[in-house]
Amino acid sequence: MAARVQRMSRSMLKTLRDDPADAETLSHKLLVRAGYVRRTAAGIWTWLPLGKQVLENVTRVVREEMDAIGGQEVLLPALLPKEPYEVSGRYEEYGDLLFRLKDRKGGEYLLGPTHEEIFTQVVKDQCTSYKDLPVIIYQIQTKYRDEARPRSGILRGREFTMKDSYSFDVSDEALAESYALHRQAYQRIFERLGLDYRIVSAISGAMGGSASEEFLAPAAAGEDTYAQCPACGYAANTEAVSVAVQPRTAEGHPAVEVLDTPDTPTIETLAAHLDVPASATLKNLLVKVDGEITAVGVPGDREVDLGKLAEQLAPATVELVTADDFTGRPDLVRGYVGPQGGLAGKAFRYLADPRVAPGTAWVTGANQEGKHARNVVVGRDFEVDDYLDVVVVEPGDPCPRCGAGIELDRAIEIGHIFQLGRKYADAFELDVLGQDGKPVRVTMGSYGIGVSRAVAALAEQTADDQGLCWPREIAPADVHIVAAGKAAQTEAALEIAERLGEAGVRVLVDDRAGVSPGVKFTDAELIGVPTILVAGRGVKDGLVELKDRRTGAREDLPIADAVARLTPA
Repeated sequence: MAARVQRMSRSMLKTLRDDPADAETLSHKLLVRAGYVRRTAAGIWTWLPLGKQVLENVTRVVREEMDAIGGQEVLLPALLPKEPYEVSGRYEEYGDLLFRLKDRKGGEYLLGPTHEEIFTQVVKDQCTSYKDLPVIIYQIQTKYRDEARPRSGILRGREFTMKDSYSFDVSDEALAESYALHRQAYQRIFERLGLDYRIVSAISGAMGGSASEEFLAPAAAGEDTYAQCPACGYAANTEAVSVAVQPRTAEGHPAVEVLDTPDTPTIETLAAHLDVPASATLKNLLVKVDGEITAVGVPGDREVDLGKLAEQLAPATVELVTADDFTGRPDLVRGYVGPQGGLAGKAFRYLADPRVAPGTAWVTGANQEGKHARNVVVGRDFEVDDYLDVVVVEPGDPCPRCGAGIELDRAIEIGHIFQLGRKYADAFELDVLGQDGKPVRVTMGSYGIGVSRAVAALAEQTADDQGLCWPREIAPADVHIVAAGKAAQTEAALEIAERLGEAGVRVLVDDRAGVSPGVKFTDAELIGVPTILVAGRGVKDGLVELKDRRTGAREDLPIADAVARLTPA
């Protein structure tokens, strides 16, 4: 089948020599400079012809692999009524991330951030018997989230392209099978795309459900941090890394001793004043959980990961306390709060990191200005209401699986799979008739791929000092032909392009008149097609140069041999 030949002289393609002033990440810089995307507004991007081709190539791979596991493609509206999201509770949970709007009659709507509710309603309408299941349905569609600080180009926008699929089964065992099918399909997708990726354990957060894994593409520009163990292969998003509570005996500790510690409102000043390590102190961070004062206790040498805390307490809203929250609260002494003396469980709910285990002793606030208490023992002097692993994970922390020191790296989230279970089926009473004629509650899985994010992730992972360097599967062309400038060279370039196009090879040919060879070569490197063919001085002798964009390897060949080399068998 003949393939399209794109002539740059007739293409809407403008490259830039300089990086955009607001660009922070490599993909942002290069996708704009190479003419793939243009900024329309903050977090909103126009996909130009080359960019649209790359996006469609990623979409094609995703679609082929989803169809291969029996997925059926649908297209749901992006403009949605608010009522289904009120039923699930997510209309409020999403908070400011939702784009909310009204029609001319006052009806309230939202732009879809994700579609679990609507997919559940579709299946409730279409499937009534166990014979209709299992079913996998998916869509590739634009999603909307009102990011407070959209940045990094297409990596974090307010509008983005996503594949979301959903499985519907009548048993947990069948759900596990659907989950495994998606997991395998995702591996094939990312391998075909040429992405270096990791599968890591994750937490479900506002999505709900039990089993949850993320697919991460390691990249310096990544907003996710993940942990991996070189000893046993364990890998997890840092939000999912946890340690076990290991109680100790509370016996043998001296009684609580109150110490004068003037001018020590911070852990650093306290540790220096008492000549103790920061790890011996107990930091009590006050937050508001749905408006209720809550203390979070962690060792003084560790920081609270507020994102991790919010995920574990979702859908509750978590906020830091302010100075106003101490007004009228003599039991809360700012900078000197401690959980002992009956405050934990009475003045505030007390959550603690597992390292603050029963039987451990700490230096902490004495609930008096300028004073701290020593030998405050968990289980003797105060109780912990609940344990949550909420500290910022650090390199060298013990692996939850084998105990060896873990390593940390940055990555871009490109996929996420969940065993949702019956959260949405319960909300919408999604039942089918079972084999015995009785209603059976359906169980669900949810599986997402960031299609537009995958484009950025590939750019981040494969680019070099000269520009983009696409894997062949998703590149906008198979071959970029550069006509060095003279009429005979341009004529040869176009002839080669037509021959390759007729043979099914996708070709981008730089036939621009009045553009110097140096600019054309620079643009070829920047645009990143995997093979570059140069019709230059050798054309008069029937020779062209082939260059591998990734390795830089060059080779002079007779035109006929070059065409044969590039033509699929």
